[in-house]
Amino acid sequence: MTAHPSVPRHPDSSAGRLRVAIVGTGAVSRLHAQAVAAHPRADLVAVTDRTRERADEFAVTWSVPSVYDSLDELLEAQHPDVVLICTPPGVHREQTLAAFAAGAHVVVEKPPAPSLDELDEMLAAAAKADRRLAVVFQQRTGTAAAHVRRLLQDGALGRPLLATCETLWYRDAAYYAVDWRGRWSTEGGGTTLGHGIHQLDLLAFLLGDWASVQGRLWRLDRETETEDASTATVTFASGVVAQVVTSAVSPREVSAIRIDTQRATVSVEHLYGHGHENWSITPAPGTESDPAWALPADEERSDHGPLLRDVFDALLDGTPLPDTATDPGRSFSLVAAIYASAAADGAAVTAEDLRSHPTHRSGFASPVIDQRRV
Repeated sequence: MTAHPSVPRHPDSSAGRLRVAIVGTGAVSRLHAQAVAAHPRADLVAVTDRTRERADEFAVTWSVPSVYDSLDELLEAQHPDVVLICTPPGVHREQTLAAFAAGAHVVVEKPPAPSLDELDEMLAAAAKADRRLAVVFQQRTGTAAAHVRRLLQDGALGRPLLATCETLWYRDAAYYAVDWRGRWSTEGGGTTLGHGIHQLDLLAFLLGDWASVQGRLWRLDRETETEDASTATVTFASGVVAQVVTSAVSPREVSAIRIDTQRATVSVEHLYGHGHENWSITPAPGTESDPAWALPADEERSDHGPLLRDVFDALLDGTPLPDTATDPGRSFSLVAAIYASAAADGAAVTAEDLRSHPTHRSGFASPVIDQRRV
């Protein structure tokens, strides 16, 4: 097999190497394979998918030496150091637990699980096995996000006051024709869980812990069990109030966050990834722009590559996982609270409520207000 022509290979490192396996060869797995190929101390040694033909094609493209019909066979034969899970959320828990039992670290695509209880099991299994669980929320990455987060944490922009968070995407009927999408039992939720979680995670990465949520779920046009749009008001522990809109029916797609602080407005507007050109900091009237607000001269865009690079480095060097890959429960619980609030007719759900919630710790199925006109 030949290496993928667009991805350079790097020489071996004397500090050791990671043997990496991928589970699931759908669209997102390409980004994982690219990140492994670009890392100087990682090798993609095996892959598995429920469709053998698709796994074989992936192996040829990415020069993967071994293909297996199941994760169990792969783990028994290869004993990888890291398993990258790129499958639908309904199977994340069982695949993660199997990988930990085999002694591997796990990097799992968002959402990490279909429920808070299952995420708790995954985190407990990681601790018991002394392995690491990293979750892919790549919107946290990039030099601009890191810089803005520091400004907000250091108080350089004054106290954050108000925020908006928009995930206005477009997914047509063909998208929902995939057998596991749009169903509570296999996808776990609708566009809030599958799409909006990206920007909600970035919002929480910038603003910290959330305190309460009031949410609604809407079915506006798509033939799906789950919602194709949602709206919510979120308050954060710091006092910030945020309005959140998530949609899978918006032809002009955009992902956007705006945070109004005492001294400035911070905003980012992009679609699936951001660089410096997507961010702006606008001083309040009568406030001078501080040179310290300027984005770093060296730019790195948000992407899977930086996240997986930093995770691999941490695993190889024995250091804690980077902030970009930890705390999967922060945004996941925020999404869960939107579903729980919708199930309670829009009543406020607090973080404390969710810790022992009678229904929405085990799954997110909730009433959806059907606004379709048929």
